[in-house]
Amino acid sequence: MPASGKKCKFQHKGTIVHIASKKHDYLPALTGLRFVLAIWVVLHHLSGQRMMLESFTNSLPVWGQSLVHGGYLAVETFFILSGFVLARTYAHAEWKGRDLLHYGAARIARIYPVYLLSLLVVMPFIIEAMLKPTRTAAQKMNLLVDYGFVLQGWTGGLNVGWNTPAWTLSCEFFFYLLFPLLILAMRRARRPAIFAVLGICLVTPVILAHSNVPWTWKPIYHLSDFAAGIAGARIFGWLQPRMFRRGYYLYLPAVLAGTLLIIFPRLMDGTYGDVNTGLRPLNVLALIGFSLGGGTLARLLSSRVAEYLGKASYSMYILHVPLLWWYGQWATTGPLHLPGIVAALLYLAIVIAISTVVFERVEVPANRWVRSLVTAQIRRTEPVALRAAA
Repeated sequence: MPASGKKCKFQHKGTIVHIASKKHDYLPALTGLRFVLAIWVVLHHLSGQRMMLESFTNSLPVWGQSLVHGGYLAVETFFILSGFVLARTYAHAEWKGRDLLHYGAARIARIYPVYLLSLLVVMPFIIEAMLKPTRTAAQKMNLLVDYGFVLQGWTGGLNVGWNTPAWTLSCEFFFYLLFPLLILAMRRARRPAIFAVLGICLVTPVILAHSNVPWTWKPIYHLSDFAAGIAGARIFGWLQPRMFRRGYYLYLPAVLAGTLLIIFPRLMDGTYGDVNTGLRPLNVLALIGFSLGGGTLARLLSSRVAEYLGKASYSMYILHVPLLWWYGQWATTGPLHLPGIVAALLYLAIVIAISTVVFERVEVPANRWVRSLVTAQIRRTEPVALRAAA
């Protein structure tokens, strides 16, 4: 395997196969970034009204409060990151029947096992809600269907907080469904077309909002983020041979500008957009920069600890609210009555520890099991298909 960023070729059964350098293909800084984003989301939830960090956050300077309360903005970065990584992972997929099956299995295995575990964590609260007479049978059925099939991102507020961040999974499933079409459309597009896509991604959510498209259709609004990530992956591919290890020229100004925008959201006044609109191109720029590497910040995100925690970040993101249901009854309103900041620090430590265990014992084994199940099914059906063709 060559050490440079160039691709090598070898002949296999008459087909030329392209293999990218593993050194340049794997992007550990993006994995470490997932952990930072997940922690930001958790802090946002802990700083809300009557939450553990409410008093502490309110004691911070205005700029500090803006940064903590702005944790919800990490969701946009997650969506862009998702499109970016998938575009790199499936850059050369042929998207035949077998490819689609493997892709679908990988996407389900990525999301559903830990999500189902999160529902098991709050199952007593779900059963309690189902037994209460305050909701009609139809409302209870809607709740079960929405949570069971991850439809929260389409249906708006459900008036339950069993796992509020799970609405983002509705978006991810929608993106996964459209991804093969999007990547095929952009894979061979020329540079002007890719930059045009970025421009469209920037203005589309603004157009949707001013066209009175229901905000409850969150997957429609956030599709622009996902598509922007795919376009960003294409731009990264062009810049990689020229700027490898010099990504700090991109991510440092992007992070600085994004921080200023979060602290001073009024900078978007008169633009018809919101903070998310302004952050979208900055997020793309930052992801390209971190992928190129170089600089202290990228090295920190690429460290073994940050990389490992980044791998466990999905478990942390999707489990932290279900765990909070139990933790609040025990540590804050329960027998311990811990001070807010102490309770928050202990909660963070517990969530991180549980997430790493779930990653090792649930997420990775379940992922392998789902993939192997589909692979075995493909192998069983292939001889039948070959006989039929003969």
